[in-house]
Amino acid sequence: MEIKRDLYLKKLVSYMWDGQVKVITGIRRCGKSFLLHTIFRNYLLEQGVKEDHILSYELDLARDIRYRNPLELAKEVREHVEGSPDRFYLFVDEIQMSDEVPNPYNPKGKAITFYDALNDLKTLPNLDIYVTGSNSRMLSSDILTEFRGRSDDIRVHPLSFSEYYAFAGGDRTDAFDNYAFYGGMPLVLSRPDDAAKMDYLKALFSEVYLKDIVERKKIKREDVLSAALDLLCSSVGSLTNPNNIANSLNSRQRLAGEDTVAANTVKAYIGHLIDAYLFEECRRYDVKGKDYFDFPNKYYCDDLGLRNARIGFRQQEMTRIMENIIYNDLRIRGCQVDIGIVYGTEKNKAGQTVQVPREIDFIAIRGGKKTYIQSAYAMENEAKIAAENKPFSLTGDSFPKIIVRYDIRKRWYDENGVLNIGIIDFLLDDAII
Repeated sequence: MEIKRDLYLKKLVSYMWDGQVKVITGIRRCGKSFLLHTIFRNYLLEQGVKEDHILSYELDLARDIRYRNPLELAKEVREHVEGSPDRFYLFVDEIQMSDEVPNPYNPKGKAITFYDALNDLKTLPNLDIYVTGSNSRMLSSDILTEFRGRSDDIRVHPLSFSEYYAFAGGDRTDAFDNYAFYGGMPLVLSRPDDAAKMDYLKALFSEVYLKDIVERKKIKREDVLSAALDLLCSSVGSLTNPNNIANSLNSRQRLAGEDTVAANTVKAYIGHLIDAYLFEECRRYDVKGKDYFDFPNKYYCDDLGLRNARIGFRQQEMTRIMENIIYNDLRIRGCQVDIGIVYGTEKNKAGQTVQVPREIDFIAIRGGKKTYIQSAYAMENEAKIAAENKPFSLTGDSFPKIIVRYDIRKRWYDENGVLNIGIIDFLLDDAII
């Protein structure tokens, strides 16, 4: 089973021989290793690169266990590359499996890590370096900090709907419904039936993600981490902050005294979930004031199938699911995404004129171009139409405005220039943003 990941292949190709270490990051099981060892490798071979000029090490395999020692890895690669007139490519998979080893010249000094080895190998002018990793010490974006501007980050997401449909084919609506339910983890497509798909997604959370976070971050309150995860999954697309989650946990579980969950603990645990690429935080932005609010914010799951599995495939509210899918698609397209806040005036019950905040679901910015986007499951009456369009009219600018809808199939522009488009057309149109 080979699913095309052309977006990421183009990024890898564009970064070739730029002098940086290419770091392929993302949630576990989203296809990073396949991208490097199959898709990109095949591309290089098609370009005439000799197979023995692609040096490949998979540190999670017994055959390459010796190269978990960063000094052994650096020595082996230098023996192949140094002094040769040819160009070589280095692939290192599951780099987090690399060990720290004593400095042979100063055993009591700082240990040698794979960062040292790769930064050393980066000085070879005829070597182009690519690494992947996802769990334990490289579960998060820590590697980018360690390289301090000496790396290119290729963030890989689960399949977009465009990638999913290109592989699955068939009726577009049926494909979208399956995607909204099971998400875009590539191996889901290889599972034979619904029960197997559900079991696979549930196992990823219980056997992979949570265990990795607990190990890496040395979590003391696994119950709090698990409960915070459940609440985030249940509230995708809703305004949330650590204080509310902490209060909810303390109330639900009737915790008191030393068992009470502090907001700072919840905040730290949410940070771990974000660090692991399970969730992203979307902040609120004052469109006219041009400033961010501190809280509350929204959190979106990197894969809806994982979210649905975590809550037992219940709470299938299409309004929230649509919003999460649109957010993920914008991020896959390379957009910076914020929630827009604009203010209008209304009269309160006392007859006083007051400022009322209104929300634009997404402000998407890419390449300096800004687009306002509303997610609307259905706009069945004039009141709903007015409510979705009102925030657009308050922006005071002429940037493109889009309402993404589930209840239409054909796109059109209204009298104010707002594009109304069906969710499937939006997801399959690469030029829409």
